[in-house]
Amino acid sequence: MADRLEEYRRRRDARRTPEPVPERAPARPGRGRARFVIQQHHARRLHWDLRLERDGVLVSWAVPRGLPRDPGRNHLAVHTEDHPMEYLTFHGEIPAGEYGGGKMTVHDTGTYRAEKWRDDEVIVILDGRRTQGRYALFATGGRDWMIRRTDPPPPGWTSMPELVRPMHPTPARRLPGDDADWGYELRWDGVRAVAYVSGGRLRLLDESDEEITGGYPWLRGMAEELAPTEVVLDGVLVRVDGGGRVREPTRRDGQFLLFDLLWLEGAGSVDLPYAQRRELLDGLALAGPHWQTPPWFPGGGADALRAGREQGLPGVVAKRLDSVYEPGRRSRQWRSIDAS
Repeated sequence: MADRLEEYRRRRDARRTPEPVPERAPARPGRGRARFVIQQHHARRLHWDLRLERDGVLVSWAVPRGLPRDPGRNHLAVHTEDHPMEYLTFHGEIPAGEYGGGKMTVHDTGTYRAEKWRDDEVIVILDGRRTQGRYALFATGGRDWMIRRTDPPPPGWTSMPELVRPMHPTPARRLPGDDADWGYELRWDGVRAVAYVSGGRLRLLDESDEEITGGYPWLRGMAEELAPTEVVLDGVLVRVDGGGRVREPTRRDGQFLLFDLLWLEGAGSVDLPYAQRRELLDGLALAGPHWQTPPWFPGGGADALRAGREQGLPGVVAKRLDSVYEPGRRSRQWRSIDAS
């Protein structure tokens, strides 16, 4: 009987990697329901590894954007070498320079049922802690396959929007009188942008709907940090120089200051009140070398305006706590007040 782990062992040195490197695959497959694992792999490029138990080994595919959640959407899946059963629970740091070097974590585990298993097509129903559904894998040439979800999404699921235009505040001369009904953010002048994050990848659009992702390579790490979360975020790109002055961001340096959340994990949020959207945004705990969520202040407009003056910022934006997000509109539910 052919040794199905020969290629796996050939690529690895058991003295240099913490991965399991058994001498041979089991002579007999395991009993009971077939198992699967999905691992999140921070190698040269972030990807997910789908591994299905079959005949005593884990048949494996590397999926760069993760398993699709929307039905009918195809994602690339690269067929890789069979892995040992011990990989069902493997997690750790594969040393740099070794095959697959990088951090690997277990994203999901569970069992599955195979509806079809051929050399060029596999259809399975996954039943995991985080992943459920019917998926079809089909070969497209060489090692390249595609994976598609073929059953309906969960009730209430909505696809990530292709375009959400930014909402804008109306200029105002003074703070609102009914202070307790408003939330306040410091105003940062910069490049307004909406970020679409899916499968650890970033798509960044400016106010004129132009894609500007390539102009800010330092922001790509935010998408990897969020993975596997899928989300649409509103914010402003700025750069703070050594003297504390706010400048235009550059290709080499900047910050993405996030102040709104428009879609999260299959649920649109533009119709939610501002206070609830901020709660969802704060729950993501976004903080990194080039991205953060600045604080907001329920009530206390005078204090927020004073803080803006002290930091040399142009002013504050007041947002009604019950205001929905109005894409592409300038609304009096949001008001921009100068610090001067």
